[in-house]
Amino acid sequence: MSRTVHCRKYNEELEGLDFPPMPGQKGQDLFETVSKKAWQEWQAQQTMLINEKHLSLMDPNTRKYLQAQMENFLDNQPFDKAEGYVPPEK
Repeated sequence: MSRTVHCRKYNEELEGLDFPPMPGQKGQDLFETVSKKAWQEWQAQQTMLINEKHLSLMDPNTRKYLQAQMENFLDNQPFDKAEGYVPPEK
């Protein structure tokens, strides 16, 4: 059986991540409080931000920006979205 966590984004018990998504205490905190569903949604949002805003992950300021946007996203606070993104038609 997969492990569950009380997801901070959805405020309910959901399937947890398989391993911490980053090293250190921050990764452990995410592992304990973020569901697999919420993390996958953040990964998609982060990819759109990187691509649409032409961000370089080599820039420390970009990494700080993405960290702040991740916290906002997971805490259901306003976060930046990719301007001009149109979802594909089904």
